[in-house]
Formats: sequence, structure tokens, C-alpha cells
Amino acid sequence: MLLAGLLMVVAGTVAAQKMKLNHLTTFDEKRLHFGFTLGVNTLDFSVSNYASLKENPQFASSNWMDYQNEVSPEKVVRADVAQLIPGFTVGIVSNLRLNRSLDLRFLPGMSFGERKLQYNLEVKDDLVTYSEPQYDYSIKSTFIDLPLLIKYKADRINNGRPYVIFGGAMRIDISKFASTDLVGLQRDGYYAELGAGWDSYLQFFRLSVEAKVSLGLNNQLGPGPGQGTNQREYYTDALKSLRSNVFTLLFHFE
Repeated sequence: MLLAGLLMVVAGTVAAQKMKLNHLTTFDEKRLHFGFTLGVNTLDFSVSNYASLKENPQFASSNWMDYQNEVSPEKVVRADVAQLIPGFTVGIVSNLRLNRSLDLRFLPGMSFGERKLQYNLEVKDDLVTYSEPQYDYSIKSTFIDLPLLIKYKADRINNGRPYVIFGGAMRIDISKFASTDLVGLQRDGYYAELGAGWDSYLQFFRLSVEAKVSLGLNNQLGPGPGQGTNQREYYTDALKSLRSNVFTLLFHFE
């Protein structure tokens, strides 16, 4: 009985020692290090609609008379995001150690995603033939991401460390926008970013899992279709602003 108890104590001690075997003990002392990022994202809009089309000062100059059987100045046309569609993100990690708890991180990369605006009336696009009534309008985006973030790290717990990040980002949408698009976007967007994550110190590299939200600061609603395109302008005229939001789950390999 005594021997069995002694063996259990020894086994527990050995297991505890194995659990406390720390990897990459000098990793956080590096002044500068690099890595790469893979992630998934969902793009969203904060949508602000005019109460009616006549509330938009630009609507008076639009060629709405051609579509008076469909809309009028008193018509309430509303749009919202129909659903969140997964996209993906890739990037490069550049990390500068500021002190024991703070890092400055620049993570340039690219994000690919899509948003669908759902209207309360049928979407009619002269360039597309639908087999059935369509109420969604798809906007695809390809962003060049330029985030600059501060990383605040808690004390390391064996091979793990929690952290938070905050800062700002600029995103440049390099998608091809045409003058015939029912809804267009501005190319440049500015964001406030906030997130949290967990560093895992593995034998040969550090893996960080991070959740981040990026809140758009500027109105990204671009011009609607030109009058010479014969496209309906009221899908854009109904919108007061579109602020882009991005939710991202990232995996950093450093």
C-alpha cells in the first residue's frame, strides 16, 4: 500500500515536471521578429438609410422619372446586410519589442470577402438577368490591409500567455468598381481595431490565436451608377452611409 502511494507521488511529480517544460524561453526577448498570418473573416456594414428618397438631396437630380412606376420621392427604400459570408485573410507579421509587456505590431496583408445588401424591393440590374425575383445585391471586396497595433501581454503561464491588442488600420479596396455598379464603395477605409488572443509557445515556433474587430470610421459609400448607364440610381440614393466593419479570427505563426 505504501509502495503504491509512493509510486503515485513519483508519477505525479514526473508529470508535473513535464507539464512545466517551457519552450522558447527567450523568444520574447527578441527586439524584432517576423512571421506570417492566416485567418478567416466576415465583412459587415453599418447601414444608414434615408427616411425616404426625397430626404437625399442628390435624389432630386437623379433620373427617377424613367422609373416612376417603381419609385417616387416619397418611396421608402431600405437596405441592410442580408447575411455574413466567410472570407479569408493572409498577411505578414512584423513585431517590435517595446518593453516587457508591450509590442508594436505591423501586419500588412490582404483580405478577400463579400457582403450582400438586402433591399425591401426587387433588385433590377440591367446587366444581369435573374431567373426569379432578386432582393440581394452582392458587393465583393479585396482589401490591402495596413494595421498598426499595440500588443499588451500578460505574464507568461508555462507555455501560454494572454494578450490584448488595440490600434488603427487603413484598408485599400482594390476591387474593380464600374460606373454601372448599383452601389459603389470608396477605395480607402479607416478603422479602429480591438482584439484579444492567446500565445502558445511550441517547440519550434509560437502560435497565436487572435479574435479582432475592426470598426469603420469613415463613410465608404461611393457614387452610384452614372445617368448615362441606364442603371437605376435609387439603390444608392436610398443609402445615407455605409461604414465597413470586419470581424477576423487570426492564426499568427512567429
